[in-house]
Amino acid sequence: QVQLVESGGGKVQAGGSLRLSCAASGSIASSNVMDWYRQAPGNQRELVARITNSGSTNYADFVKGRFTIFRDNAKNTVYLQMNSLKPEDTAVYFCNAKGWLFGGGFFDGWGQGTQVTVSS
Repeated sequence: QVQLVESGGGKVQAGGSLRLSCAASGSIASSNVMDWYRQAPGNQRELVARITNSGSTNYADFVKGRFTIFRDNAKNTVYLQMNSLKPEDTAVYFCNAKGWLFGGGFFDGWGQGTQVTVSS
């Protein structure tokens, strides 16, 4: 049906950068919204950034000015460019995509998560 494949996580020093990517494949006709979430151990999963099909974006306050979300609509891929990383950004990052299937119907899928670790 739909698969979300993430990549780009890793370990970086404070102040460094990483770029996460998530490609949605399958019978996707269009994606209205693609999101990045993160979850640290013992914490709830929280929304980091959101981008609509038209390119409108929304960011959590704790990443504004540091992170940028962008997408390739034709490839149903969402990216998260993370700059000026802080140790408190350490978490598992998940992508989410919502949209329509070629055969009709709506999907709401999650990626497997990718670990981001920021050291002091």
